[in-house]
Amino acid sequence: MANLITDWNDLLLEAIRQTKPGPPMTARAIAIVHTCLYDAWAAYDPTAKLTRANFVAGVPHTPANVATSLHYAAYRALADQFPKVKGLFDTKMTQLGLDPTQTAINLTSPLGVGNKAAQQVLDFRQNDGANEASGYADTTGYAAVNKPLVPFFATPVEDLPRPDRWQPLTYLTDDSKPATPPYIAPHWGGVKPFALTSGSQFRPGPPIPLLSQAFLDQARHVVDVQAGLTPRQKVMAEYWADGPKSELPPGHWTLFAAYVAERDQLSLDATVKLFFAMTNAVFDASIAVWDAKRFYDYCRPITAIRYLFRGKLIRAWGGAGKGTVELPGETWKTFQVNTFPTPPFAEYVSGHSGFSMAAATVLRLFTSSDAFGYFYLQPKPLAADPTENVVGLTMRWNTFREAALDAGESRLYGGIHFYEGNVVALDMGRRVGEQAFQKAVSYWQGTA
Repeated sequence: MANLITDWNDLLLEAIRQTKPGPPMTARAIAIVHTCLYDAWAAYDPTAKLTRANFVAGVPHTPANVATSLHYAAYRALADQFPKVKGLFDTKMTQLGLDPTQTAINLTSPLGVGNKAAQQVLDFRQNDGANEASGYADTTGYAAVNKPLVPFFATPVEDLPRPDRWQPLTYLTDDSKPATPPYIAPHWGGVKPFALTSGSQFRPGPPIPLLSQAFLDQARHVVDVQAGLTPRQKVMAEYWADGPKSELPPGHWTLFAAYVAERDQLSLDATVKLFFAMTNAVFDASIAVWDAKRFYDYCRPITAIRYLFRGKLIRAWGGAGKGTVELPGETWKTFQVNTFPTPPFAEYVSGHSGFSMAAATVLRLFTSSDAFGYFYLQPKPLAADPTENVVGLTMRWNTFREAALDAGESRLYGGIHFYEGNVVALDMGRRVGEQAFQKAVSYWQGTA
C-alpha cells in the first residue's frame, strides 16, 4: 500500500508539468497535498496529531479504510489545487472504483474522513497569505527599478539605473511570442509557514555590494566557469534546471523521496511521514528563500556581467554549436534555452540550493543516514546545445548532501546564480530542514 502515496504524487507532478505554476506555488501545493494525506492517516493513528483540528476516524482502523480515506484526501487536495486538470484525478478515482463526486464530510465513513481531513487543511491555507484566490498576485506593490533586458541584444547602460538590483527579461517563449514575465510572488516571504517562526527567521546578511572588488570578482567567477564548462557540467546545468515544463525543484525532490521509499521498502505509515516532513520543509524553504529574494532584490548574473563587462571582449559560451568564443560583455548569455534564459525573480538567495538542502536534510534525518545511491543517465542531447556529445553520460550521488550540493552548483554552470547566493541558501536550507523535521516528528509523536 505504500505506493498509494507515490502513485498520487506522480499525478501531482504531472499536474505541475501541465499547469506550470511558479516554484514557490509548486512547493506550497505539494505540501498541501501531502499534509492532507498525513492528516487523513493521522485520524486513524492512536498517537499522531493532525495539523489542524484533531478528530478520530469513526470507522475501524483497517488497511482498506485507511486507503480509502487517503485516496479521498489526495483527490480533494489535488482537485482544489489544480482544477484545470481535474480530469486526471477523476480518472484515477474511477480506476480505483471510487466515486469522486462523493463530498460527504463525516467521521462515519472512510471517504468522509478523507474529505474532512483535506477540507480542514484547504480551508486553513485559503488565508495563509499566498493569495491563492487571486491567482497568487502580489500583495506588496513590488515594482522593478530597472527596464527589461532583452538577451538577444546588447544591454544599454541607461536601462540599468541600479545594476545591483533585479531586472526583468524580455524574450521569445516556446510559441515564439515576446514575453516579459513579472517577478514571481514578491509577497511569498509573508506566507504562513509550517515550522518557521516567520519568513525572515533565517534571513541572511546582505549580498556583496555594488562595485566592490568582491562584486566584480563574483561576476568574473561566473564568466570564467561558464567559459570552460565540461560536458558533465552542462548536463548538470540542464538536469537540475527544472524549468517551466518540468516538476520544478520542489517536485524533483519528491521523485527522490519516492526512490527512497522503494529502496527502503517503507511501509504506508512511514511513506506518509516522509513525504509530509520533506514537502513541508521544502515549502518552508520557499518562504525563507523568497523573503531574502524580495528583501534584497539582488541582480542576476546576466545583469551584473553585461553591466560590468560592457565595452570589453570576454571569453564565454557562444551558443549552440559555437563552443567558447570571444564576445562583447554586454551580450553575455546564460547556458540555458533561449525560451527561458533566467527565472523571473531576484538572485539572492538560490531557490534550488535552499529547496535541495532542506529536502536532503529531511531525507538524511528520516532515514538516519546520508546514503542515497542514486544515478542519472543522460538519455538525449542537451536542449541548450544539441551538438554537445553527452548522451549516455552518467551522474551519481552517493549521499543526499552530494545531490543537494550539485543542485546548487549547477546554477553557477547555468549562469543563473553567483557563488554566494548558492552557499548561503544551502546553509539556510539545512536549518529550515532541521526545524521542519522536528516539527513533523512532533505531530506524528503526538507532542505538537
